[in-house]
Amino acid sequence: MGGYTHMSVLDVEDAAEKFGMGETHETRFAHGPLEAETTGFSLHRFKPGKRAPFGHRHEAAEEIYFVVSGTGRVKLDDDILELHPREAVRVAAGVMRQFEAGDEGLEILAFGQRHAEDRGEIVQGWWSD
Repeated sequence: MGGYTHMSVLDVEDAAEKFGMGETHETRFAHGPLEAETTGFSLHRFKPGKRAPFGHRHEAAEEIYFVVSGTGRVKLDDDILELHPREAVRVAAGVMRQFEAGDEGLEILAFGQRHAEDRGEIVQGWWSD
């Protein structure tokens, strides 16, 4: 591996489309294509008015989510936060989270230390009204 990797995150495979969730969002897990050894990095783009179909949490991974554009909400355990451009939310390991886009969609970047063995827990339909 060289001293750096340069690429467009949009060239990374869309995992949401691959797993049949393309109607709500796109997700591009870039740590592998970027050859990151210890840093997790992903791009999430939620379509206007759409909610991720599942909540998730990690055993060990703390994550930081940065709102690039759009607005929306995130449910963190029992709390719901409004999200706006250039805001960041740190989510501790063990906290369940799920995102929902506002009328113009929601684009976020997720960062954190990579824990290869911590695939996380996924709960379908966790945030139900």
